[in-house]
Amino acid sequence: MTQTSDNVTWLTQEAYDQLKAELEHLSGPARAEIVAKIEEARQEGDLKENAGYHAAREDQGKLELRIRQLTQLLQHAKVGEAPADNGVVAPGMVVTIAFDGDPDDTLTFLLGSREGISSDIDTYSPQSPLGSAVSGKKAGDDASYELPNGKKASVKILDAKPYGA
Repeated sequence: MTQTSDNVTWLTQEAYDQLKAELEHLSGPARAEIVAKIEEARQEGDLKENAGYHAAREDQGKLELRIRQLTQLLQHAKVGEAPADNGVVAPGMVVTIAFDGDPDDTLTFLLGSREGISSDIDTYSPQSPLGSAVSGKKAGDDASYELPNGKKASVKILDAKPYGA
């Protein structure tokens, strides 16, 4: 679970360990595998028309980008506890809302960061319009926020529980 505040990202110990393991894999075995693929493709001849070489170089670029992202994320990470189960919406909580107070038009999402979450649940950043509107509220409270088209939307918070609870 993560919460980004300025340049600090809060992670549970589990999320931190998972991201650190991913970084170690990408920096070691995965990087070596890509380098080997590039070298193998390079030996096939003309690089201008060598699709295998260009695909391997593209994979290398994606790998290096992910390594940089993880390195930066972990450098600024603070390991903390999961949020309290007090019903107050905060990063790390699974929130259920009803649009315009309609109990049939609901959305359940994780307020946090996609990093370290191996789940199919929708995730909204605490800095997103919806995320910032519901932060600090509790079940029964109303919140409103501005949609990308400039219109206002209102929601009622139905439930807020820590992720994994």
